[in-house]
Amino acid sequence: MKILVAYKRVVDYNVRIQVKPDGSGVVTEGVKLSPNPFDDIALEEALRLREKGIASEVIVATIAPADAQPHLRNGLAMGANRAIHVVTDTAVQPLTAARILHKLVEREQPGLVLLGKQAIDDDSSQTGQMLATLWGRPQATFASKVEVAGEVATVTREVDAGLETLEIDLPAVITTDLRLNEPRFIKLPDIMKAKSKPLETLPLAELGVEAADHLSTTRYAPPPKRSKGVMVKDVAELVALLKAKGLA
Repeated sequence: MKILVAYKRVVDYNVRIQVKPDGSGVVTEGVKLSPNPFDDIALEEALRLREKGIASEVIVATIAPADAQPHLRNGLAMGANRAIHVVTDTAVQPLTAARILHKLVEREQPGLVLLGKQAIDDDSSQTGQMLATLWGRPQATFASKVEVAGEVATVTREVDAGLETLEIDLPAVITTDLRLNEPRFIKLPDIMKAKSKPLETLPLAELGVEAADHLSTTRYAPPPKRSKGVMVKDVAELVALLKAKGLA
């Protein structure tokens, strides 16, 4: 069984995001870019399934500009067998990303598609669900535990009421949550091996994907700065201040 892992590149979670002075976007020049943390978890789970003998091949795929090949090499160094790079210089919204991944699914015929439950740059949490709908296959989102036996996957997911367990027929789409696993540390020998692993480059135009980006962002703005705190002597003074501000 093949496993396809969607592997997005995002601004590193340790970076303090800065909005451009003209409000047209966020500053990415000279900023550290890293794999989406949820996608790293998805890749780790795919590798564990291969190590158990359940999968025979793990493929990482990204949709990104031409300079994203080092990002894919990171996924190969982590242990993926090969990589697919869909090259585009324009930002891709979730439905278009799902359509692109669906084209890759048609080419590769994986038994399982794994991706993070959301990307930390836009937090949409939509691509996995849209892909499952386009593919016409079952889905299980926010997985905190995955077990595969034969043609069935048992997925434990976190919901508001606690834990929910689903059984879904394969092929299927699973999106991963933080508590599923802890991604492995990449060693230097693995980085060297990754340089010789297959990395296929596909211009977006060759896939014949119809764009579905119907939303446009007119302006970016940073959150307002927090005002300085005020020390109060007692509860009565606190209540009085809250009433003065119309908050009580």
